[in-house]
Amino acid sequence: MLEVADVVTSYGKIEALKGVTLSAAEGRITCLLGPNGAGKTTLMYSIAGILKPRRGSIRLKGEEILGRAPDRIVASGVALVPENRLIFPQMTVRENLAAGAYLRRDSAGIGQDVEQLFERFPLLRGRASQLGGTLSGGEQQMLAVARALMSRPRLLLMDEPSLGLAPLVVEEIFRIIAELNRDGTTILLVEQNAHMALKVSHRFYLMEQGRVSFGGTPGQLAEDEVIQRAYLGSRR
Repeated sequence: MLEVADVVTSYGKIEALKGVTLSAAEGRITCLLGPNGAGKTTLMYSIAGILKPRRGSIRLKGEEILGRAPDRIVASGVALVPENRLIFPQMTVRENLAAGAYLRRDSAGIGQDVEQLFERFPLLRGRASQLGGTLSGGEQQMLAVARALMSRPRLLLMDEPSLGLAPLVVEEIFRIIAELNRDGTTILLVEQNAHMALKVSHRFYLMEQGRVSFGGTPGQLAEDEVIQRAYLGSRR
């Protein structure tokens, strides 16, 4: 589904990504683990077109998308659930969902998708007319996911979906992630909660200092070794 090859992204003269290469298989959950500052969010923004890599290739289903504007990448089938949710606080839940479908022109289909998402996220139905900024953190995360799904993505990018949420809410968010994947959505997940991420992921990559240091399946490393490598540095 997604092929990232030798991507270099910089902030001024500082290289945040130093030749990142990885892939995300269709119909699977691929997870990126690593400490703060490893370049995970920069990679997500590079895929989504928010940041422009200086070099490399990003292909979706064999089609080069690097260099496209963010709206054209959304039209290609990529949607981002950003870190800290970034819902529109002064817009209602329903208006936030409509914003996720801003490139679509099929009003009947948009209405059907809103109803389907209210079925998937029943808490949002009861708050359809409530301002996004008045929702709890967990409800805002559900809204951010639902808003992204309104574009009918082939690839869903999720950046730290459990950040700042209570443990019971985290479990619910990961239940939703697994359910979306069972329904056919391909997911690239950035997550600090390695324990929960490894439970749902089919493949993972470790990132350190702008590079991929390891890639494999959860069964290839014991969980404690994954956490050691991801957050405490690789064992020598």
